[in-house]
Amino acid sequence: MSKYIVSIDQGTTSCRSIIFNKKGQIVSEAQQEFTQYFPKSGWVEHDPLEILNVQIAVTQKALALKGLHGTDIAAMGITNQRETVVVWDKNTGKPIYNAIVWQDKRTANYCDALKSAGHEALIREKTGLVIDAYFSGTKVNWILNEVEGAKEKAKAGDLLFGTMDSWLVWNISEEKKHITDVSNASRTLLFNIQSMEWDKQLLDIFDVPKNMLPQVAASSEVYAHTSEALFKGSIPISGIAGDQQAALFGQMCTQAGMVKNTYGTGCFMLMNIGDKPIISKNKLLTTVAWKIGNKTTYALEGSIFMAGAIVQWLRDGLKIIDSAGEISALAGSVPDTDGVCFVPAFAGLGAPYWNMQAKGSLFGMSRGTTDAHIARAALESIAMQTMDVLKAMEADAKIRVRELRVDGGAAINELLMKFQADVLQTNILRPKITETTAMGAAFLAGLAVGFWESEKEIQSMWAIDKKYKPNVDWAERDTKIKAWQRAVKATEFWAAD
Repeated sequence: MSKYIVSIDQGTTSCRSIIFNKKGQIVSEAQQEFTQYFPKSGWVEHDPLEILNVQIAVTQKALALKGLHGTDIAAMGITNQRETVVVWDKNTGKPIYNAIVWQDKRTANYCDALKSAGHEALIREKTGLVIDAYFSGTKVNWILNEVEGAKEKAKAGDLLFGTMDSWLVWNISEEKKHITDVSNASRTLLFNIQSMEWDKQLLDIFDVPKNMLPQVAASSEVYAHTSEALFKGSIPISGIAGDQQAALFGQMCTQAGMVKNTYGTGCFMLMNIGDKPIISKNKLLTTVAWKIGNKTTYALEGSIFMAGAIVQWLRDGLKIIDSAGEISALAGSVPDTDGVCFVPAFAGLGAPYWNMQAKGSLFGMSRGTTDAHIARAALESIAMQTMDVLKAMEADAKIRVRELRVDGGAAINELLMKFQADVLQTNILRPKITETTAMGAAFLAGLAVGFWESEKEIQSMWAIDKKYKPNVDWAERDTKIKAWQRAVKATEFWAAD
């Protein structure tokens, strides 16, 4: 059998390819950024052809660095930025418009119109999502309405729609397969997570012809094979999952109640909720985590908009640090925040508040306040936002979370992780390999071709690098939580005026 799995990680700002061996260790990787386009305020676009070419190039580079060919690779897994959409002409293979990125807000008014028309409850029940410009359905509607001739071409069956996984598979597969997996389909506002199929009523609401849509497959099965010329050998494409769902699987959160949090630019927390969808009563999203064989697993998800981005603001905006790595020393130079509380609502408040009008706020400053107090309050705000989402998850799932598995850039910050354990009163576990998104896609691909025999086998590859246990005075913790809650209320009051 071939010795390796290659994982394609098509992200929001860069494309990466990582090659794993049978022990789940990284043997080679390559990464390259691609162009971000901002044609108008609130609009974000990518060139799908550039992404395709960059992704192929980094995969070829990762193979070449170890002298490998496609014949050495047992399978390929794909994980991708979710909700970003491409519409292309199936006859020419050319996109009819740039990819509209998940961050894009151009459909906000359309979303308001859908809410005013009374569609919110139905969409929530069928998709587990809220009506928001974040998701794919509104973006496809925009392309069909705004690109000349697109609606007529779509109705004639000449256009295809897909998230980035679909675009990549269609282009790199010998079979030109038009496919997506259940985790990506569940982020479109067009997919019924109860019946696990494209929903006619939803397609009618968003005015999207069904013939544009990809076939929906499991997250772990052989979908197609790469063209031989691309990678010097045909590779089975056998694992697909959206990035956050892939990270949940890569963290081996395979049992109901297990939770991971990715500390990136923002934070994305997902909880495995088992084989039945729970529609959140606490403003969280319900999504499909993955499907393996005939078994579908669901997740609750909470999005925090500002995490690592807060540290970037301290560096670039306030200029109190020269590099992100300096924040620990600065924040650690004082024993506490001296009463300072920071609500980093620079892009509004995400889950569980969903207040788009909120603005960033600093409270409790005095003449004695220093840059160190502000830096410490900034780190604590990341942990406090995480606490809000976790408590909402516990309320929805009716369970007490005993441990939180963490990854992402800020997960290496010792001060933050210690405070996170204290405020949650929960053990924080950081794995040895933190490339959990790519690893999740690799695991899904490897399982499909027998590279790994079972989930039990790959469970043993997940290893703890460090465990943070709660160690705090309860009264001190409660005082901090009450101050945070008061600061959030004050921030929302300011936004409402």
